[in-house]
Amino acid sequence: MATHTSIVKAGDFILRTPLLRSIFVPTSHFFIKQAGYREIGLKLDDLIFDETPVVQKALSRLPAKESYARNFRTLTAAQCAITHHLLPKEQWVKAEEDTPYLLPYLLEVEAEVAEREALDNITV
Repeated sequence: MATHTSIVKAGDFILRTPLLRSIFVPTSHFFIKQAGYREIGLKLDDLIFDETPVVQKALSRLPAKESYARNFRTLTAAQCAITHHLLPKEQWVKAEEDTPYLLPYLLEVEAEVAEREALDNITV
């Protein structure tokens, strides 16, 4: 199973390599547009499956304001799904607003888990 840390490392490698960047960045923009999550008011980090212990711990570390915003976006998207309508275009999440707010906390929690596992498996 890929961790968020390994995904970030792979993404950094792709962005550092000009050939890979020229292939993957336009492709990723195409797939983001096709996914349509911004049209219902969601950010990319809102799509992260939140039923794992690592994500639960990261969510518990979110500031109250960001946690409220995440819940509001989720409820708005659920309402859009129920009514089968998209938000008005002025309410769509813009590309510059779609910043990773949960990822720093996920990386922090994964580092703690890896450190705990390393310390639990020390052989003397």
